Amino acid sequence: MNILVVNGSPKGQYSITLQTVRYLQILYPQHTFCELHAGQRIRALENDFSDAAQKLQAAELILFSYPVYTFLAPYQLHRFIELVKQHGVDIRGKFAAQISTSKHFYDITAHAYVRDNCMDLGLAYLGGLSADMDDLTLPAGQKQAREFFEHVLWRAENGLAEPCAPAPAAAVLSTASVPETSGEKTGDVVIITDCEPENTALAAMIGRFRAVLGRAARVVNIREYPFAAGCLGCFNCAADGRCIHKDGFDTFLREQLQTAQAMVYAFSVKDHSMGARFKLFDDRQFCNGHRTVTMGMPVGYLVHGALSAEENLRTVITARAQVGGNFLAGIACDETDADASVDALAKTLEYALDTGYVPPANFWGVGGMKVFRDLIWQMQGMMRADHKFYKAHGQYDFPQKKWPRMLAMYAVGAMLASPKLKAKMGSAMNEGMLMPYKKVLDAAREAQQKALQDTDTPAV
Repeated sequence: MNILVVNGSPKGQYSITLQTVRYLQILYPQHTFCELHAGQRIRALENDFSDAAQKLQAAELILFSYPVYTFLAPYQLHRFIELVKQHGVDIRGKFAAQISTSKHFYDITAHAYVRDNCMDLGLAYLGGLSADMDDLTLPAGQKQAREFFEHVLWRAENGLAEPCAPAPAAAVLSTASVPETSGEKTGDVVIITDCEPENTALAAMIGRFRAVLGRAARVVNIREYPFAAGCLGCFNCAADGRCIHKDGFDTFLREQLQTAQAMVYAFSVKDHSMGARFKLFDDRQFCNGHRTVTMGMPVGYLVHGALSAEENLRTVITARAQVGGNFLAGIACDETDADASVDALAKTLEYALDTGYVPPANFWGVGGMKVFRDLIWQMQGMMRADHKFYKAHGQYDFPQKKWPRMLAMYAVGAMLASPKLKAKMGSAMNEGMLMPYKKVLDAAREAQQKALQDTDTPAV
């Protein structure tokens, strides 16, 4: 087959993911591999897409190759997909697959994003390989790469592409109304948006939110920020948090955005994501490394478009809040009642700011942070700023350090291994497991009784 490798890494030839593709190229010389360095050449492709269009149309299999950046593919690959759609390149019926490398931090959402866009383009999607960054250096990883490619070839030969999901019904969107406001408001809530002048629907949602929120809210339109380029994955910021780009975004982020009391993101659904401009904004925040610097800050979303049809995007939104230690105050969408949805978000955000409420992390948050914990511990010599932050915030919660609990479990395990002891214990083990909780309940009862007594005591 004629295989076009769309390399989404901004590192071009130096992409780690690309080395897996070149490994396959060596082992399968009967196939032709052509590399299109979309990530590195995205600015040039914006000016002239003709060569890329010809290569796409000449390919039989389009193989997307990229590193995972902040839950999804890099900004540069987002922009490339936008350009394919904007130029109307007809690649329907061609095969597609993907290879990514990462530390498996939300590689599933990155793969779902690429797969969903393949479906949009009418491609016959054959699957993906999510590899660890080091896998190709190990015999097991090399075997996985070979077996993945053999599987792709087998599926192509047998016409076993993933079935396309039925197109969702066209959403009927409502328009938010903007009430008049009076009086001065205090506080600092920042609304981050990429709203274009002609997007009156999103602008109305922003306007209503600012009007009904009981605090002052300012708007920052990232479409107007002079980004020099997207994140290069160069790790120049690993030691001190300073970005290699000289456009001042790292300072702007820390002094103008992260100082706010809350952040609200306002966007229109585009290409199964928040759009390439927002992905540029997200990727450039890697100057903060893997540090959850906005822990405790409530966040919210104002969304224009059919969000109910975007399961993967909803997962990304929720998981980002979970991993960041943020309270997701809500997602207001004009897919239903825009006014009621915006009002609910404003009211919930006010509650979060008044109470400081942050719910505990679920699997998405706990699992994601454990991936980061192990990564930063191993790479602490290079990622010094991350390592310092993780130490200061107690994020090195390795279970092997909890010796008392581990020894207690050995004792329990020994008792359970003895049928005689287990028979004698009866329900004593269940009662023993509840002892710490009984102490909590007893203490709560005592505190409640004391509070009632204090209330009933007449004033002297």
